Amino acid sequence: MQLHSGDVGFYWQFGPEVTAAALRTWRREGRILGVGLVDGPDLVRLAIEPEAREDEALARQMADDVTRPERGVLSEDKAHVEALWEGRFREVLQEDGWELDEPWIPMVRDLSEPVADSGVRIEVVGPERVEDRVAVHRGAFAGSKFSAERWRAMSAGTPYADARCLVGYNDRGEAVAATTVWSAGPGKPGLVEPLGVHRDHQGHGYGKAIAIAAAAALRDMGASSATVCAEGANTAAVATYRAAGFQPQPEVRDLRRIG
Repeated sequence: MQLHSGDVGFYWQFGPEVTAAALRTWRREGRILGVGLVDGPDLVRLAIEPEAREDEALARQMADDVTRPERGVLSEDKAHVEALWEGRFREVLQEDGWELDEPWIPMVRDLSEPVADSGVRIEVVGPERVEDRVAVHRGAFAGSKFSAERWRAMSAGTPYADARCLVGYNDRGEAVAATTVWSAGPGKPGLVEPLGVHRDHQGHGYGKAIAIAAAAALRDMGASSATVCAEGANTAAVATYRAAGFQPQPEVRDLRRIG
């Protein structure tokens, strides 16, 4: 589970200039080997070229860059690095005193077979359904500032060309659940991020339904699998994804530095 094009796509809600300013790359001879998304002053989400996971020079350069605040990645206070893969980079950080953080559970649903109907009415979000998409998101995630303006910025971004927003409706026509799914291209893993059920409609199976709809949408888009990463402590989310056919993988952990 690495930084996905969908992570960058969802961040695009803040606009292309802000998104570009939040991205970091590590290159060798013009080839990008590592990518980071600075998600606030205390978190960077990373991806690395798989064949470079044991590259000593790259690991030490990346570790140096994320550790030293003057490099413009993280602040000097407490910080978190999301590097959810095994390899030399994680080892170098831990040798430098970084600690394992709380566990995350990657979950994957194979899309080689057709996906059953979700059981609720699902609509793809366009301009006419933005308010429903926003209302569900804000009702699902306390303190969210997601807005129609942010949705329009996100949907205008390059990654959204391979994405869809979905809204689920109950029998009374009320918007109860929503998600955004991101393809990385045909035959590649797709990402479910974010997914939520409005707090007024939780406990009725809508989370499972929208997760199934997400898998179906990604299959239609040619993705090889649907992936999501749930907090290990959020047992309800893990159970919901399992019920929707997502299989848990071995837990992974961020790394943290105590300021």
